[in-house]
Amino acid sequence: MTDPPDATRKRTLDDALAIMRDLRTRDAWDKAQTHESLRPYLNEEAHELDDALRDGDDAAMKSELGDVLLQVLFHAIIAEERGAFDVNDVAGSLVQKMTVRHPWLYGKKADGSGQLAEREPWEKMKSKKRETLAEGLPAGLPALHRAHRLQERAAGVGFDWPDVRGPADKVREELAEVEAEITKHGAKFDTHGVPSADPRHAALEAELGDLLFAVVNLCRKAGTHPSLALDKANAKFQARFEAIEKLAAARGIDVRTAGLEALDKLWDEVKAGE
Repeated sequence: MTDPPDATRKRTLDDALAIMRDLRTRDAWDKAQTHESLRPYLNEEAHELDDALRDGDDAAMKSELGDVLLQVLFHAIIAEERGAFDVNDVAGSLVQKMTVRHPWLYGKKADGSGQLAEREPWEKMKSKKRETLAEGLPAGLPALHRAHRLQERAAGVGFDWPDVRGPADKVREELAEVEAEITKHGAKFDTHGVPSADPRHAALEAELGDLLFAVVNLCRKAGTHPSLALDKANAKFQARFEAIEKLAAARGIDVRTAGLEALDKLWDEVKAGE
């Protein structure tokens, strides 16, 4: 490719591949990239796409999906140059996975009857191929998401409550254990948000971890991903507190010195006005 792209013609995946191959040939920066050097960019682009999805911004979604696609094609072309695989092999891998994951649509029973296989939960299907619970989970998976995936996998082999009441009861049980640990040592745990070196703090940390894990399980069983639930709670808290800051500024109140009682009144006012 030597001519600039024609902006009047609708582009295709073939065009994207062509320009990426051209850049690998003629642009110094693109030519210098490796699988390893591109790792941070894929991570960043995935987060930017997630922001666009959260905001429901179609224009941003289109742009960020393009950036993620760029990373996919980049890696596929580098692998193609190494003789490892090409973009068609990547597409073939996707088709193979989707076919295997939906045997009730594409698979046949092993008895030779020609009938489609019965539908089976995905995690149950995957468990037949795993040696351990955590096999295949990325090492860098955020803790909240990892907890959700571990629980999904355990549920896939039958280690699960029949309904949402079980995990709800477990949350209450774990909260009681946290409160008991706090009561045992009283104000010694009041470290003003700074992790304590006191070995007794490790026991509280363990109990809090159990509580968080139980809440994640409650989210999962209720059909809510904990990461999405927490993301929305973060956004709600941020919006409300920023509204407090604006309201305080308009009234000449310094939020840094106003104190809890004054800030709590502003919080209630903001919340009531939503």
